[in-house]
Amino acid sequence: MAKKIMFFLGVILASMAVQGQDIDLKSGDILFRESAESSLSKAIDAVTQTDKATHFSHVGMVEKVGDSIFVLHAEPEGGSCKITLKEFIYPKEDSIYKPRKVVAYRLKSEYQQSIPTAIEKAKGMLGKPYNYSYVMNDDSYYCSGFVYRAFEKDSIFKLNPMTFKNPNTGEFNQSWIDFYKDLGMEVPEGKLGCNPNGMAASEKLKILGEIMLKK
Repeated sequence: MAKKIMFFLGVILASMAVQGQDIDLKSGDILFRESAESSLSKAIDAVTQTDKATHFSHVGMVEKVGDSIFVLHAEPEGGSCKITLKEFIYPKEDSIYKPRKVVAYRLKSEYQQSIPTAIEKAKGMLGKPYNYSYVMNDDSYYCSGFVYRAFEKDSIFKLNPMTFKNPNTGEFNQSWIDFYKDLGMEVPEGKLGCNPNGMAASEKLKILGEIMLKK
């Protein structure tokens, strides 16, 4: 009984450490942001679940310049751009100015050599428009596609056939049907792509914890 109590206490303390630790972010760290309340964010989360049970709908990469932390990412409003950490945690797309949960991951030590090249590649992609179709190309980028391309030279992440079907019903959510109808194209079911939840499940990453902005 005492061993069980000590085990559960250890699990609780470990969880608290992950959630509340002061994280020293470094260039190349990957930041995953949890879903917004929009129907599209919920649709993305619903069709990209993994056995890790994360609920991310956005991802970006850290660039540390001196003591300043920036995030390189692709978003609908600004396309491929460089923003501050605070702007990433408090996205402009939200109607209410409140923080979104952001969890930091880091490449394991054996993959750290990929970071300098990835940073330079990401900076070279800045200024490109947002890829609303989620079909991979080199003229526009969506969030996970941007991070994938940054690390593509060293094959850090993988592309997999995309699905837009609700795992519970096997049917397309109406939000996806409407979304692609507005784009004038069919839902790209089965096309190769990537997503934040899939990236967060990569065995090449280790979790650092939730980002807490200092006041």
